[in-house]
Amino acid sequence: MLVGFQGEPGAYSQEAALKYFGPDVKTKGYALSEQVVEALINGDIDQAILPVENSIVGNVNVNIDLLYQNPIKAIGEVYHDIHHHLFVVPGTQLSDIKEVYSHPIALAQCRDYLIQNELRPIADYDTAGSCKLLAQRKSKTQAAIGSKLCAEAYGLEVVSDHIQKVHNNITRFFILCRNQDFRSHAQNLRERGKTSIAFRAHHHPGALLDCLEIFKSFGINLTKLESRPIVENPFEYIFYADLQLPLNNPQTKECLEELNLDAHHVKILGTYNEGRKSHLQ
Repeated sequence: MLVGFQGEPGAYSQEAALKYFGPDVKTKGYALSEQVVEALINGDIDQAILPVENSIVGNVNVNIDLLYQNPIKAIGEVYHDIHHHLFVVPGTQLSDIKEVYSHPIALAQCRDYLIQNELRPIADYDTAGSCKLLAQRKSKTQAAIGSKLCAEAYGLEVVSDHIQKVHNNITRFFILCRNQDFRSHAQNLRERGKTSIAFRAHHHPGALLDCLEIFKSFGINLTKLESRPIVENPFEYIFYADLQLPLNNPQTKECLEELNLDAHHVKILGTYNEGRKSHLQ
């Protein structure tokens, strides 16, 4: 099993992959999410893992759009606690540090710590990438924010643990497969399975309400409902929904058949066992 993720070794996505698949899984990082999806479609990797939602900043829209636009499906979800650590070149003291590099979101989540210690934040393209560059520069006036994996990956030391302001910081990841591999996964789900779909409501008053009434009539709980603009059709929107039933449940199948009568472009994005939400539960 080779699993692709976005980022450098030590990225939070790699941490999440190890959590979901186990410590022996082989992983491969790519610079962009688009490259991860391309590798999956081409068969260069067996499965992929991409973040789709964070408890603080919300949706990772680029990855949700990639799921909708490509012949791939979600077959698993994992909720992963995000813990930001401050890394330095071995032998560096906190008092030596002047600048801290990381992804802009990570810097924002650690803003209070940086202000308190009078450290200048500098935005970089990636958390693990910042740690990799720090190890290459060997500067003792610089530090980087990243995951615990970065210590081993780049030979860095942790000078401060858990430096984010909000400690209940959780990212939801999807495990992805090619369309042709989806059926076998979809048939083997327990009752706590979920199904993700996308659909467009017709353009008349109450159209979205009509769609929601269908879910209600079948007694299906929605754990998420989001709208996203359709780039090629300005001011038109697609709705993403998570249903709290697996796709192989007859109730789900009947509901989606009726939804097809009241909406258009209904697409199944995946079905998977419900992930454990850790501190969110």
